[in-house]
Amino acid sequence: MFSKKMNDALNKQVNEEFFSAYLYLSMSSWFDSIGLKGFANWMMVQFKEEMEHAMKFYSYIQSRGGDIKLLAIEEPPSKWDSPLHAFKETLKHEQHITQCMNDLADLAEELKDRPTLNFLQWFIDEQVEEEENDRDIIQRLELIGESKNGIFMLDRELAQRVYTPETD
Repeated sequence: MFSKKMNDALNKQVNEEFFSAYLYLSMSSWFDSIGLKGFANWMMVQFKEEMEHAMKFYSYIQSRGGDIKLLAIEEPPSKWDSPLHAFKETLKHEQHITQCMNDLADLAEELKDRPTLNFLQWFIDEQVEEEENDRDIIQRLELIGESKNGIFMLDRELAQRVYTPETD
């Protein structure tokens, strides 16, 4: 049985995922405004992935006979001090989402809701990858420092990222 407590927690996660998308769309816009089209592209791919994640939660709630309640989406920041600052904020946000996933898994275990626990496993694995990607870019930005050539080269690399929709 799908409990109201789990339904409410998953609705909150739908909101978290939409906020993530909103944040990355804002970052994409900011990177575009400072001429870093590759960084903007990388964040646009993040935006699309987060929208897809929100809809996975939405569809899962529906599949369990739950009620969807869309919550207000908080306004994200619109400027950052530097690309490094933006990626440090991205990592911080992904660590928050990782904690949300862990909390959801704990709740599913507490409620003995095995279908939800199984559903969450993909997201838990995804968070390992998200944090690793962010740490990698942060490390590279720290190595680059103030080098405009280094930023330009990383921007060209990030421009190559392509959104690939998930397959069920």
